[in-house]
Amino acid sequence: MFHARNFSQRLRHLVPREMGCVRVPGRAFGITICLTMVFLNTGCVRRRMTVRTSPPGATVSVDNQLIGTSPAATSFVYYGTREIRIEKDGFRTETIRRKVKPPWYQWPVAEFVSETLWPGEIRDERIIDVELVPQVIESSEDVLNRAEHLRGQAIGS
Repeated sequence: MFHARNFSQRLRHLVPREMGCVRVPGRAFGITICLTMVFLNTGCVRRRMTVRTSPPGATVSVDNQLIGTSPAATSFVYYGTREIRIEKDGFRTETIRRKVKPPWYQWPVAEFVSETLWPGEIRDERIIDVELVPQVIESSEDVLNRAEHLRGQAIGS
């Protein structure tokens, strides 16, 4: 258990009364510097997802949040399945469910090291490419013929 009085009594022999400062032994000073560097230089993982479309210029939403016009990018915190919705005039609206798997340094235990102790920044960039399909507009005659066919099937059964 830590007691301030005991600690100050132990440090008394390190403090010369005439100087008014504390002498820190070499080993303690080195440990202090190392710990300070570890806590000041903590790690960090930057996660970014970019959605690119061909042709570009489509409106992109990830998990029902608009992120912009393609190529569009957003940062994310958690891994897992994302729902990506892409819309552009003249093209079919695409809804894609994409699973974003964590890299090995985001597995338990390794995650603590990469997020807390690793001295620097780790970047996890994910790129999702989508080929847009032109929207086909059916003629009114085709739609009516199909409707008559379905009506005939419903009445006949």
